[in-house]
Amino acid sequence: MNLIEQVRQAGVVGAGGGGFPTHVKLASAADTVIANGAECEPLLHKDAAIMEHQAAAVVRGMLLAMDAVKARQGIVGIKAKNAHAVDAIREASAGTPVRVHLLGDYYPAGDEYDLVHETTGRLIPPGGIPLNVGAVVCNVETFVNVAAAAEGRPVTLKTLTVAGAVGEPATMTVPLGTRLRDCIAAAGGARVADPVLCIGGMMMGETTTNLDLPVTKTTGGVIVLPRDHHVIERKLKPAVEQNAIGKSACDQCRYCTEFCPRFLLGYAVEPHQVMRSLAFTATGAAHWNEWAAMCCSCGLCTLFACPEELFPKEACDHSKAELRRNQVKWSGPMTVTPHPMRDGRRVPIESLMQRLAISEYAHPAPWKETAVRTAQLSLPLKQSAGTGGRPLVAPGQVVRAGEALSVMPEKTLGAIIHASVDGTVTAVTEREIVIQPR
Repeated sequence: MNLIEQVRQAGVVGAGGGGFPTHVKLASAADTVIANGAECEPLLHKDAAIMEHQAAAVVRGMLLAMDAVKARQGIVGIKAKNAHAVDAIREASAGTPVRVHLLGDYYPAGDEYDLVHETTGRLIPPGGIPLNVGAVVCNVETFVNVAAAAEGRPVTLKTLTVAGAVGEPATMTVPLGTRLRDCIAAAGGARVADPVLCIGGMMMGETTTNLDLPVTKTTGGVIVLPRDHHVIERKLKPAVEQNAIGKSACDQCRYCTEFCPRFLLGYAVEPHQVMRSLAFTATGAAHWNEWAAMCCSCGLCTLFACPEELFPKEACDHSKAELRRNQVKWSGPMTVTPHPMRDGRRVPIESLMQRLAISEYAHPAPWKETAVRTAQLSLPLKQSAGTGGRPLVAPGQVVRAGEALSVMPEKTLGAIIHASVDGTVTAVTEREIVIQPR
C-alpha cells in the first residue's frame, strides 16, 4: 500500500481548520511542500506546541509528503516569536531538505496565499490553489497524522488549545468526539457563568453557546468568553440586523479594503464595494459581489478595520455563497502585484488583541498531558471538505479504538472516520455515530 492510500485509509484531513482530505493533495505533483505553523489566531497555541513536542513527527510527515509529490524542498513557516518550536524543528530537520522560514507576528500570516508568497516569493493566481505554483501546503498537525498513517495508525486524536476565560489555559490532545464541555473542565473550567465559545478562534471560528459540541478533526482550539463581551455580542447579532446596519451606516471609507490582506497582496478584493450591494435590491448586486470572490474570510475588515463596527466580512461571506450558488466563476483581473504599502499595513497580533479586548486572556496555554473523560463521544460522519461517509457499524456493536466506522462511496470527496476509543455504539444517524466509552 502506497502512502496516498495509507493516508486515505487513515482519514487524514487538513487539521488547521480547512479539512481538505490530505490524500488528494498527495496525489499531485509539486516541487515544494510547505508546513503551515503560522497559527495567527489570537490566544491559540496548538501548532507551536505540536512543533515543540512532536517536531520529529512533523518533519517525518513532511519528508513522506515530499517523496509522494516529488518535491525538492520542504519549508516550515513558523513565527519567530515561537523560539522553542523553531529550535525543535531546526534540530529535527538537520541534514534534510526541510528548512525553517521565520514569520512575523502579524495576522493573518497563516493564509495560504500569504504563506506561499512569504516562503517562496510566488503568487497564487486569482481563484487558484498553491498547487498552481508548484506547492502543497498542510498544517503541521496534518504532517504528524501523515507520519502516523505511514505506520498504520488512523486519525483518532486531536490537539487543541482551550483558552480565554478558563481556570488554566492549556493545549491538550483528546479523542475525537470528546465534548467541548469536558475539554473546558480539563482546563480548569469556565470562569464565567454564561460562557460562549469561539471554536477555531475569534477571527475565523464558529461562535456558539453549545458546550456539548464534539471535537472534530478540524477543531484547533476553543476560546471561552462571557456572553456580554463586546465582540461576542457582535458575533451573535442576527445576519438581518448586520445587513440592516451596514445598509444604513456604511460611508464607503475604504478602511476595510485598505487593511484587507488579500487586497494588499494584489488581489481584486474590495470589501467596501461588497458593502454597496447591501443597498441594492433587484439590480447591481451580482457585479459588486465579485469583489468578494478572493476574500479569505480572515475577519480583519469586521473586527479590526471598520471604524463604525459594521460587518463587511459577513457581507463578503454572503456574496461568496451567492457566487457559488449561481456557479459564477472568477472573471476579474488575473494580474497580481503586491501593494507598495503591504508591509506597513500588516496588523500585529498584539494590536489585534487590544482591538478585540482580549489582552487580559493572553496567557500561555502549555502542553498538558491529561486524560479527558467524557460520558459519550459523538463522531460526525462529515469532518472534512466534501461529503460524509456511510456508516459501517450499528447500535450495540462493540468497537475498538482505530476501527473504521465509515466508508466513503467511490468518486466522492471526504474522509473515513474511526473509533477514537474502545466502546459500544449507542446510536447511528445520518449525521453521526455515538459511542459510549468502556
